[in-house]
Amino acid sequence: MTILAVVLLVGCFSLSALSTAAVRKFAIRTGFVSHPVDDRHNRSIVPLGGGIAIFFTIAIVLAAAIAAVKLLAVPGYLDWLGESATIHTPGFMSKVNELIVMLLCMSALFALGLWDDKKHLGPFFKLIVQFAAAIVAAYFANVRVEFFIESKILTSLLSAFWIVLIINAFNFLDNMDGLSAGIAVIATAVLFTAAALSGQVFVGGLAIVFIGTMLGFLVFNFPPAKIFMGDAGSLVVGFVVAMLTLRITYYHEALSGRWYPVLMPAIVMAVPLYDFISVTLLRISQGKSPFVGDTQHFSHRMKRHGLTDTQTVLTLYLATLCTGLGATFLYQVDLAGAILIFVQTIMVLSIIAIFETTVKNDKVDT
Repeated sequence: MTILAVVLLVGCFSLSALSTAAVRKFAIRTGFVSHPVDDRHNRSIVPLGGGIAIFFTIAIVLAAAIAAVKLLAVPGYLDWLGESATIHTPGFMSKVNELIVMLLCMSALFALGLWDDKKHLGPFFKLIVQFAAAIVAAYFANVRVEFFIESKILTSLLSAFWIVLIINAFNFLDNMDGLSAGIAVIATAVLFTAAALSGQVFVGGLAIVFIGTMLGFLVFNFPPAKIFMGDAGSLVVGFVVAMLTLRITYYHEALSGRWYPVLMPAIVMAVPLYDFISVTLLRISQGKSPFVGDTQHFSHRMKRHGLTDTQTVLTLYLATLCTGLGATFLYQVDLAGAILIFVQTIMVLSIIAIFETTVKNDKVDT
């Protein structure tokens, strides 16, 4: 299985990188670009359409996975893969319909994002479509956390709210070169660890596909960006990350027997959620709509202290890695350890808050 995982990772990386390069040339030729405006950080014309490459890569691989599952139904057809792969055939077969629903929901969000990239849609229409896709995924693809609640409708609604929250968190986070994509890779790598501990091959495979896809895109999106993902990408990225957080099993009686590992997604997503909440509150306090873009994200506020784009992005990568690594230990610790991990997360966010809100002093002491 390790060899198959490496092949899948490298294959998705290569397909994503090649697709991004092709889309970039097409965007330049057709004028599908982002122009410098006051509410955006870019100061030069940058091609859009990176989301097309991201969606194309994930969709192609998922479609191939569905086809492969169908072939697995034919006795002996894929025995050459070995017992380590074919032993999971029954599990794969049971996930086909859910995978199709997830792919359809992801396609709807991609179409919405691409339409918004071209026509700049209103925020309420986008929220309606996001909630519709989230509810369908939660209810029909079983992408939800039960929270020890038996009602499927209630857990679906709660899960749909979480999905939309994560979608918009990554949409907000797409405000600087390489930021949203890089943090998505780090967060997903942590979630992959949780999936591996749970023995969830299906979810782990999806995480590998996503990581490879985002790394291929980052080749062109890391500062200075040669292409932007746009809403067509950020909505898909947020949706996939949300799917992973909800499909992974966090409660393991054999490992800890305690409930607090279910808080792992919130800790892993601490940095994206901090940006979403802080910029939303800031805009509301200024009498502005929280859905109108500006340059008040924490990355922009940090950059105004003299950091370059690369330094800012790497700092936030490190912050995400710190909170994510702490989250991986929730399976092994007792209540005191869980509290320490939570406190560590708050401290990391506090360091960001102190740095970004402190007024830069350009005077030199004499």
